[in-house]
Amino acid sequence: MRATVFQRKSIIALLGVILLSAVWIGCSTTVKERQAGQPVGATGGVKSEGEGISKYYFDDVVVPNELNYKPNKSFVYETPGFKAGILVLSKWRLEVDSLIDFFNYHMEKDNWKQVNSFRGKESMLNFLKPDKSCSIKIVEKWYGTVVVEIRVGPLGEKKM
Repeated sequence: MRATVFQRKSIIALLGVILLSAVWIGCSTTVKERQAGQPVGATGGVKSEGEGISKYYFDDVVVPNELNYKPNKSFVYETPGFKAGILVLSKWRLEVDSLIDFFNYHMEKDNWKQVNSFRGKESMLNFLKPDKSCSIKIVEKWYGTVVVEIRVGPLGEKKM
């Protein structure tokens, strides 16, 4: 009799933990944005009209504020006329498709031309401007963290 009561309590406790876990996972964040009326510019700061939804890096690459900058994994080279480098950002429990849509929308709006994109376990988005290129790599880790790597560099002339 005592064993069955203990087993019932154990099963109820296990079901409670499973239920709480399901609710917690269901409340995960996604990249939310206001598509209409987003300001366009290259100021390097948070845009006031967008209510702090995004921030510009490299003067013209917009990134959602939800992503956390990883300075120990990033490198930025800056001259008076140009910025280049690698930015690494991450966020736990972020919807990758929503993030890809965010980058596609805002890069086009900031006059970047999409060259190609690859979607899969690792997604790649490649963009061009007349004087520079941008590659955005988005990886969802098995433990739930999404890592975004943004590379911006100059376009060099071909010499043959």
